[in-house]
Amino acid sequence: MTTTAPQDEQLWSRCDGCASLLYRKRLRRNLDVCPECGSHARLDAPDRVAQLVDPDSFTPLPDRAVRVDPIGFVDALPYPHRLGAARAGSGLDEAVLCGTARIGGHPVALAVMDFRFLGGSLGCAVGELITRTAERALADATPLVVVTASGGARMQEGALSLMQMATVSQAVAGLREAGLLTVSVVTDPTYGGVAASFATNTDVVLAESGARLGFAGPRVIRQVTGATLPEGFQTAEFLLRHGQVDLVVPRHALRGRLTALLAAAEAGRRVPVPRPEPAPRPAAAGGVPGPARDAWETVRTARHPGRPTTLDYLETAFDGFVELHGDRLGADCPAVVGGLARLDGRPVMVIGHQKGHTTAELVARNFGMASPAGHRKALRLMRLAARLRLPVVTLVDTPGADPGVDAEQQGQAAAIAENILALSVLPTPVVAVVTGEGGSGGALALGVADRVLMLEHAVYSVISPEGCAAILWPDSSAAPQAARALRLTAADLCRLGVVDEVVPEPRPAAHDDPAGAAELLGRAVAANLAPLLSVPPATLVRRRRQRFRRFGAARSTAANPPFEATDRPRTEVLP
Repeated sequence: MTTTAPQDEQLWSRCDGCASLLYRKRLRRNLDVCPECGSHARLDAPDRVAQLVDPDSFTPLPDRAVRVDPIGFVDALPYPHRLGAARAGSGLDEAVLCGTARIGGHPVALAVMDFRFLGGSLGCAVGELITRTAERALADATPLVVVTASGGARMQEGALSLMQMATVSQAVAGLREAGLLTVSVVTDPTYGGVAASFATNTDVVLAESGARLGFAGPRVIRQVTGATLPEGFQTAEFLLRHGQVDLVVPRHALRGRLTALLAAAEAGRRVPVPRPEPAPRPAAAGGVPGPARDAWETVRTARHPGRPTTLDYLETAFDGFVELHGDRLGADCPAVVGGLARLDGRPVMVIGHQKGHTTAELVARNFGMASPAGHRKALRLMRLAARLRLPVVTLVDTPGADPGVDAEQQGQAAAIAENILALSVLPTPVVAVVTGEGGSGGALALGVADRVLMLEHAVYSVISPEGCAAILWPDSSAAPQAARALRLTAADLCRLGVVDEVVPEPRPAAHDDPAGAAELLGRAVAANLAPLLSVPPATLVRRRRQRFRRFGAARSTAANPPFEATDRPRTEVLP
């Protein structure tokens, strides 16, 4: 926003987005967001602090910025003169304001950059102050929140300014090793060395609506490449679509989003306390399914378009879901959703496949078939949960991983393999629920868990019945026979030991009573998660490995007598 004239500074401002003339007091009440077009005006660091933190909770760090002129830089003016002018114009010692505060009652170490001070550039003093803020977070065992606004590294300090990217990143790495949450709030603009270090290497990256983020600015890109840039290039919304940020948040919601993240991190650091035994549940929830149903009929039920999806369960069985987006490598796969939620008041990380109910939703979500980007997003959230000591709940509902050419070129097999490996050693409780289709490796990428549950009318198989029939029977019309032979129902898999518990569904199936299905699922997950919370991480991993080790040939043959030979495919058993 720009003011109309110096004498009118406190009365009127003109929006840089839509050119509307705005009453200044009204604009301030709206957090300097244009009520006409939603354009977010830049805030200085003190105003940003006032908006984000609890009243009277901010305490500046005692460290003051050191005057630095390491290379005696002179352009039109000596560098010390520019520093003096920036200090006089901004009222700050440097381009960042650092301290401790509380946000939503949760303690944080906070560093807020100010673009007014030499374009928020990253110099030695700025790097030192942010590093000391991170070190304070480590000493106090509190999260670090950094609000970025910068044109990049400070040219007047030469290569020493470049080194600050590594200095601050090492401080962030120390917090990550200690399991402390780090969050960057990207505001407009954030470019260069700040964008390529602590603005994007934190655990969670939030971007304020309309903020721009990139390594090189658009003018430089056009000059160097001659390319025509796409609409909205480098804006927060563009970056969300391309998997670079977790959330795009309007200014009025920033404090609430930060509070939710900080609450989850704080709960994860509490020492787990054994919970009282849950109230008795219906007998069917203990692993005894309802009346037997034909396997092919079960397959069709598992695929019913009205069946609750992961987002449906997050809306009903869980509370306070905050979705996190992107693989940070270039994409945000819509077939996988994940983020922080609460179950029985306990923060958890929930990750699941997402299909949809209508044709348009199914197509938009690629029918729940995850791309490599989806598996990498899931992997990022699993690892974040482990660092924050949060349990992981996965909801499996996919016909399989994306089999397309692009997925293969982007390393689909390796992405699934990495997820399986990561879940095998994840030092936090994992409960997986097959809610619909559990298709092949795409399902197992979210299915390596301490406890594996399965809804009564879900299916879980190495291949689809149609695919099996096409390979082992004369044609795909034998899919019903293949479904029976594959032993893919919850009852079959409970007997095989693949599934620990069958979760009942309302009669006749989940899609007839989604709310009832969500209640049963939530109760089952909570009951299975409770005894895992006090198990030491090393024991969790050891038991998880033992769980899957028992599926070896010698063990599985001894533990599980063969099914009766019915509907066998026409194939030989090789010696």
